[in-house]
Amino acid sequence: MTFAYFLTVLFAFFVAEMGDKTQLMLFALSSKYKIRSIVIGTLVAILVLNALSVCAGGLLNAFLSAHLWIVKLIACAAFFYFSLTSLIKSDESQEGGESKISFASLAVFCIFFIAELGDKTQLSAITFGATTGLNSGLFFVWLAASIGFFAADIIGLVLAFILHGKTPDRFFNLLAFGVFAVFGFVNLYEVLLSLNVGFYLIPILAAVAVVFVIICAIILLGAKYVSHINK
Repeated sequence: MTFAYFLTVLFAFFVAEMGDKTQLMLFALSSKYKIRSIVIGTLVAILVLNALSVCAGGLLNAFLSAHLWIVKLIACAAFFYFSLTSLIKSDESQEGGESKISFASLAVFCIFFIAELGDKTQLSAITFGATTGLNSGLFFVWLAASIGFFAADIIGLVLAFILHGKTPDRFFNLLAFGVFAVFGFVNLYEVLLSLNVGFYLIPILAAVAVVFVIICAIILLGAKYVSHINK
């Protein structure tokens, strides 16, 4: 592999990730976890995901084409979970020991990994891997893709933490709630389309929305009750 090709792969992933949903997702996660937890989880997810992608190549592409709805359904559930938990005030800013930090990094890894499966950046890694073939150049494709990917996400993350010092925490909690809720419903919509549910698409979406709103109300009322008791 030439150095020019290395830079081409790096730049391609950097540009592809700028403004992508995962960049916005990390921005939202900054309301829940410390920067160390997010950076660790994101970096490990990028390294693992890109390694799988460039090595699997066309084989993984064929698998995702047949089973993408399963991946999106898992992502949908994960996004809804993070949206609902954003309504609950996070106490990670308090010192909670290594197990708390480890869980945060693992949580970020899982949500990032699931969200990126089947995304354009992951499919780009598959394409570059398939083009390069199983040779020594595959390592440099993985390295360039990971650097470009991580650099773009870190820019969004740094911006989020800069704004945190000038913006009320409640704003970021509501932002996280909205971002993850939208991602959840978008993924659910895509799953239902792929399953060709036809007439039942709107009723299913409406039913999920009603359940989601009810759970949100329960969480908010519970938090209000706990706050009243503590006073």
